[in-house]
Amino acid sequence: MTKQFNSYFKDPVADLAWLESWSARLEQQNERSYKRITVETFLGKTHVWSLNDNDATRETIVIFPGARTSVLFWDFDRNLDHLGSDLRIFMVETNGLPNLSVGSSPDIKGLGYGQWASEIFEQLKIDSAYVAGASFGGLIAMKLAMVSPAKVKVAFLLNPGCLQPFSLRLRNLYYNLLPIIAPSAKNVLTFLDNAVFCKPNHQLSAPAEKLIVDYEVFALTRYKDNTQKPYFMADELRRVKVNTHLLVGDRDLLFPFQKSIANARQLLPSLDNVKVFPSVGHGIETYGPALTFIREVITVGNENR
Repeated sequence: MTKQFNSYFKDPVADLAWLESWSARLEQQNERSYKRITVETFLGKTHVWSLNDNDATRETIVIFPGARTSVLFWDFDRNLDHLGSDLRIFMVETNGLPNLSVGSSPDIKGLGYGQWASEIFEQLKIDSAYVAGASFGGLIAMKLAMVSPAKVKVAFLLNPGCLQPFSLRLRNLYYNLLPIIAPSAKNVLTFLDNAVFCKPNHQLSAPAEKLIVDYEVFALTRYKDNTQKPYFMADELRRVKVNTHLLVGDRDLLFPFQKSIANARQLLPSLDNVKVFPSVGHGIETYGPALTFIREVITVGNENR
């Protein structure tokens, strides 16, 4: 399999050092450290963070992030505590996004990302696991379910980018393009306040908000992003036979929740449940009750075995 696209940092040494420093700041704020794992895939090196991974008998969840984010966004303000303390958690830094993994990415409309995710499971010696993906990561979860369905116990899609095209509504375009055209902390915060979060119900602490603003400005100014963006998978989704839960926020500007729900019910034959969170924006992976819901589904599933 050939690599299709290559994204890169403008100054790899300095920029990767910045990412290491940013990750250390998050660890310090959360008062915990993440185990670092590097696996080899056909896309090159993939960086994985883990928690509680010493006991292979525990239930396992594998997490894939959204575009222009780090998977560590899921743990702002120790948000992963909502998953409980007895899960093995593997957080994958997707190749092609601005993170510690190599910048190579496959053709997004092929099965490359699914094969890549399957390789990660094999390298981590995970036979099967729960899989959660936010936005871009939701598409990867579906690709994995198509390539290696036996590896996915249940898929959780959080405001996924695969159930409809990116919204072309003027309000959404304005807030998304603003920080891209003029990448400043002020413009990034405007984007976050209007598209990603929904204050005061859905927001971060001031220290975590500083971390996300710093990261977004860094990603916009230091990373040459050639990775293709998520797309509406449409009839491809009919091939997914894995039990799937859809979690959406009713204030998601990027992928309006009503259309995602309608398309999921029409196209996903194994859709198990839809959960709508009021006053929650696109960044639903940072919202505690969403992760609590995932935890409850896993708990009920284990009780019913």
